[in-house]
This record gives sequence, C-alpha cells and structure tokens, in this order.
Amino acid sequence: MPASARKISEYILAAFQEVGDPITTAKLHKLLYYVQGWHLAHFNEPAFPERLEAWMHGPTCPAVHDLYDGHWGRPITEPIDPPRDLDDRLRKLIDEVIELYGVDTGYSLHIRTRLESPWIEARKGLSNHHEGCREEVTHESMKRFFQAEEARPEVA
Repeated sequence: MPASARKISEYILAAFQEVGDPITTAKLHKLLYYVQGWHLAHFNEPAFPERLEAWMHGPTCPAVHDLYDGHWGRPITEPIDPPRDLDDRLRKLIDEVIELYGVDTGYSLHIRTRLESPWIEARKGLSNHHEGCREEVTHESMKRFFQAEEARPEVA
C-alpha cells in the first residue's frame, strides 16, 4: 500500500528542518513530483495515491497544497515530526531525491519541472504557461519520462 502524500511531505519537511533549511511549499511540491516520478520508474507503482496537477507554477499536489496554504513564497517553519512508518525502500528513494534536487531553489525547480514532458503533456492545448490548469500529471507520463532520464537515484 502506498504512503500518503502528506506523510511523504512530512518526511521531506523534517529532513530539511533537521539541517536548518526549511523549504517553501513550492519546493515541496516539486520534490513530491520527483519522488512520484522516480518511484513509478523504479517500482512501477506510485509512491502516493493523491494526484499531481499541472498548475501554472509546475506540478502541484492539491491535497498537500491545502495543508500548507499560505506558505507558497515563504518557508514552512512549523516543527514537523518525521513519520516513522514509511518503508525503507521509500525512505531511501526520498533521501536520494532530496540529495539530487534538494540543493535547488524552489524557483529553479519550478522552471525545471515546467520544461519536462509530464507537465507539458498535461497542459496540452493551453496557450501559455501562465494559464490556470487542473489537469492531472499522469502516472504514465511520469513513468515514461523518468525511465528515460539518465541521472537516476540509486535505489536497491
């Protein structure tokens, strides 16, 4: 059974807080997208069941957005306890995603994800990047994209 996007978010937030580097909601959503994409590519199943949508600022998980609404441009500083019930395989993948993308700013991840095919495919037919969109970033498009990527997290 997959973990929830909320639990994965708590794990990510706690990891950044542990090293004194709280992150914004914008960055959190992009890291969730990378966790989902790499999980689909490596294990052929989603890391979490909640959907990602192709919002104008990049892939966004509405369920998580509702938890941290109001933090879009500022760091989430409320203390977060990491969930203890994530399986080891998922924790390892999240740690690898944080290592691979965690040094990037929320803005650079925003730009990067908007250049990747899963977001572009979900927004097909929209005239520009600033147009609102609630279309799903599909598991199929993420799996296809991340399986083709060269810089893969090391997951056993």
